[in-house]
Amino acid sequence: MEVEIINSEKNDFDIRIDNLTVAEILRVYLNEQGIKFAAWRREHYSKPIIFKIQTSGKTVKRAVSEAVAAIKKDSDAIIKGLKKK
Repeated sequence: MEVEIINSEKNDFDIRIDNLTVAEILRVYLNEQGIKFAAWRREHYSKPIIFKIQTSGKTVKRAVSEAVAAIKKDSDAIIKGLKKK
């Protein structure tokens, strides 16, 4: 997976990412945190996704880090639940 930071400010990031699944999961978790704005767009299905994240209060890096930690925790719980069956 390739990730490229296009614009990097304290509370405003634009990221180019080539994985739709990761972008959508990250968008959902960021929005659940109550950040200002998280969305992605793609001009054409063959082009990479542009992911925009805006925060107020905490930095984008911290918001993404917290979202990734939450994703990992939920994924681990799912895997653990599947192993029991």
